[in-house]
Amino acid sequence: MSPQLAGVLQLTALIAALALSYRPLGDYMARVYSSEKHYRPEKWIYRVIGANPAAEMRWPAYLRGVLAFSAVSVLLLYLMQRVQGSLPGSLGFSSIDPDQAFNTAASFVANTNWQSYYGEQAMGHVVQTGGLAVQNFLSAAVGMAVAVALVRGFARSRTGELGNFWADLVRGTVRVLLPIAFLGAIVLVACGAIQNFSGIHSVGQFTGGTQEWNGGAVASQEAIKELGTNGGGYFNANSAHPFENPNPLSNLFEIFLILLIPFALTRTFGRMVGSLKQGYAILGAMAVIWLGFSALMMWTEFAHRGPAFEIAGGAMEGKETRFGIAGSSLFAVATTLTSTGAVNSFHSSYTGFGGGITLLGMQLGEIAPGGVGSGLYGMLIMAVIAVFIAGLMVGRTPEYLGKKIGTRQIQLAACYILVTPALVLGFTAVAMALPTPADSMTNSGAHGFSEILYAYTSAANNNGSAFAGLNADTQWFNTTLGIAMLLGRFLPMVFVLALAGSLAEQRPVPETAGTLRTDKPLYAGLLVGTILIITGLTYFPALALGPLAEGLAS
Repeated sequence: MSPQLAGVLQLTALIAALALSYRPLGDYMARVYSSEKHYRPEKWIYRVIGANPAAEMRWPAYLRGVLAFSAVSVLLLYLMQRVQGSLPGSLGFSSIDPDQAFNTAASFVANTNWQSYYGEQAMGHVVQTGGLAVQNFLSAAVGMAVAVALVRGFARSRTGELGNFWADLVRGTVRVLLPIAFLGAIVLVACGAIQNFSGIHSVGQFTGGTQEWNGGAVASQEAIKELGTNGGGYFNANSAHPFENPNPLSNLFEIFLILLIPFALTRTFGRMVGSLKQGYAILGAMAVIWLGFSALMMWTEFAHRGPAFEIAGGAMEGKETRFGIAGSSLFAVATTLTSTGAVNSFHSSYTGFGGGITLLGMQLGEIAPGGVGSGLYGMLIMAVIAVFIAGLMVGRTPEYLGKKIGTRQIQLAACYILVTPALVLGFTAVAMALPTPADSMTNSGAHGFSEILYAYTSAANNNGSAFAGLNADTQWFNTTLGIAMLLGRFLPMVFVLALAGSLAEQRPVPETAGTLRTDKPLYAGLLVGTILIITGLTYFPALALGPLAEGLAS
């Protein structure tokens, strides 16, 4: 079987698995977030945190809940790392330095999971499981809660109430993420991923000598890191490590986990707004971009240029032989089109155009299908902008899902789409202008610029993957990347929740003959075009200096 055919079969199997799970999971999540029933364990949690799950919140109160919970999470995770040397199960590792502890705390709470350290050489069992893995659940649940609040903004009328943040947070964790991650961990253990709390032990090497390895609760953390579109991992090699991702079957399953909830949330959206066709339109736009990027990535990585590529069957540098070109390409596209920092290959070693595809995937806003929750609300923001553009073309006040898109709504949407480009391009420009950050680059020229651009794109878009070749464990990068992660995560949420509140207060507008049908393929095409044009106009100059220049020169 040719590698290209194997890639097509993997993609087909992935599509089939996602299609089979789309309806049941999407409908289930709609019931979870629409139910008024509270399970007994959930009531215990509400009692402990002092929350009233039945109290409805307007958008400022909902936002305060998001920010307060996240601030406390950053503080607690920071403190756990700073006192790691005194914790049981530390495996003898010392406490984490302040700048790296801040970077890691910001990273995991912001659902970015950027790691500027060697996981197996820095973090003990307590910090890994009680700190990092816990935030894998909670940061994903926060994103889902904000997405559901925006959906309620479209679904409700003549009220500013968006639900209860604490109820949405707990339900997303207890009813959605925990059970799926539990089953996912079992599958990964069956595939060969490790799950233990062993200490450091020596392992013999084929070439002689020994190497020290430590175990850990790897399968359980791997499951939620992919399911919650988190990223990170126990080991520096991430999902290329055989303890985390043993074989092609586990690799395909992990890609499935990455895409599972973001795609299914479009069904949840359609169910909650009372029109499944609206959910299908959003799904169609996401799927077109994802399939297009997957095809382009496999094409550019399979393209043979020179004897070395011909012998290897494609661009195999930086890729695991057990996954091959196809498995690596599918993983790279899935992880950069979602806010998942997991990688099973070095993106820096991809062809010039292949590296550009990973960059562009993040720069789209990671909305195809995007992160857990963040992908849906990012796509809905773009849907609002697409409706506004269509309204300008025909001279009509734009409407979406029965809500008028007026001055306030478009201002909030515009602020949303300007946040991450300002962070990415601003920090990249400063880093390239200063001598100290530039010293961290392994490469010069276009590829070196791509390393810096990728780092800040990954941080501000809450992805967490790295281009490799960049020494990011410095005070400059730990601090600035941490700031970019926090601002890139929570500042857009301010605009999302404010938009949700303004939509919920409106009266529904009756549909007329002049109303743009947003549940048709034509609108899905308009939405895809809007996304590509806005991203192209924003980032094309920077991409031209980096991956495009490198790709054209090769």
